[in-house]
Amino acid sequence: MRRFVKLVAVGCAMIVAAMPAQAAPADAAAELGAAEIAFSTAAATTDLPAALAAMFDDKVVMPLPDGSFATSKADARAALAANPANQGARGEWAPVRVGISADGQHGFTFGYMTVRKDGAPDRQAKYLSYWVKTPAGWRVAAYKRAGKPEGQGTAPMPPLVPARLAAPSNDAARTAEFGKSLAAAEKAFSDEAQKIGLGAAFKKNGRPDAMNMGRDAAFRIGADAIGGDMGDDPVSPVAWSADGVLVASSGDLGVTWGMIRLNAPPPAGQPAAIPFFTIWYRSNPGEPWRYVAE
Repeated sequence: MRRFVKLVAVGCAMIVAAMPAQAAPADAAAELGAAEIAFSTAAATTDLPAALAAMFDDKVVMPLPDGSFATSKADARAALAANPANQGARGEWAPVRVGISADGQHGFTFGYMTVRKDGAPDRQAKYLSYWVKTPAGWRVAAYKRAGKPEGQGTAPMPPLVPARLAAPSNDAARTAEFGKSLAAAEKAFSDEAQKIGLGAAFKKNGRPDAMNMGRDAAFRIGADAIGGDMGDDPVSPVAWSADGVLVASSGDLGVTWGMIRLNAPPPAGQPAAIPFFTIWYRSNPGEPWRYVAE
């Protein structure tokens, strides 16, 4: 893992160092990757909850084990610190893939983490982060982590970048319309699942390079593969919608979050709803939204 982190860091640093005044899309993605590696490098000198909180935005959204969301850096850090597995632990991580919006202000990463704790074997994890560029630099606006089983992980993937970068827009009304269209796409996704089944809806509404965290060592890649994991039952057991949305001013990248709810009463002792967040992408505002990471 350390060698992988170093290789990624060197590659990102070389690209960022060579960035011209007018950055190319790949350079902007490399800048985000380098920012994440910098947070990972700094994590060697502090405990894991503090290291993760350092890269969180003040309004970060993070699903919690109890089925709710943390909606602030303070709450997210407190939840991480309350987990005995994180207490006294340190971590390092590196992205498998980086994506960037056309305005260069939003992005996402997903990858692998190693958690080390004295007296205990190393633990492996997978993570997904949605980033926003703030005056202080890149910060995580939505975050989730899951354990990684033993086995071969996913190899680094090419960055997801726009054809060209554009200046960020200050048109709040237009950005709000992009947000409404994204929330509508999430609702339409759920509505369609009620008609054609969960698996078919996941195949139809995702990108060919979409990622699902899954339960295996590797990330599940591709809408067809993700939908195949959902089965072919024509009746969806769940429904969902967006309770919150964050979208780039370029209207091509955004994240939704909310609750997935069972359509029938849950088995005894099981929750009736679980939190989710999904990252969406489209090449331009004239195209339909498709999920790219969840």
